[in-house]
Amino acid sequence: MKTLGGIHLLPIVLIAVLSSCTAKPQQIVYGTDGCHFCRMTIVDQQHAAQIVTTKGKAFKFDAIECMVNHLKEVDANSIAMYLCNYYTEPGKLMDATEATFLISDGIPSPMGEFLTAFDTKTDAELEKSKHGGNLFTWDELLIELNQ
Repeated sequence: MKTLGGIHLLPIVLIAVLSSCTAKPQQIVYGTDGCHFCRMTIVDQQHAAQIVTTKGKAFKFDAIECMVNHLKEVDANSIAMYLCNYYTEPGKLMDATEATFLISDGIPSPMGEFLTAFDTKTDAELEKSKHGGNLFTWDELLIELNQ
């Protein structure tokens, strides 16, 4: 085994390789980062989204609808995480598969789909009572946007 001044290189190389492939979200730098799908600058902290692959690559999106549209271009088995900002917690990325989604003309989103994510169904129902619209689970949303 090769050494560098008495230090074994193989364990160091293995640690570096394994840690570089960890699936974890990256911070979105609002006002600087661009959407992977539409290339718009990500500024809206209530509608941004992110996909993290099993290899640890993060794709950032300015809107949930851009993330869903990008899914048409990737193998679902390569995705470790689907994340989005919740309307009630701007700037904080949460598990999109656990969200309740509202499509309502009363709440604009960056790409004009009027799509917003909520942490709880109760929060989504409250906004629906104010603005109208339709509620969706993650799986229902994928069907709705891919019609």
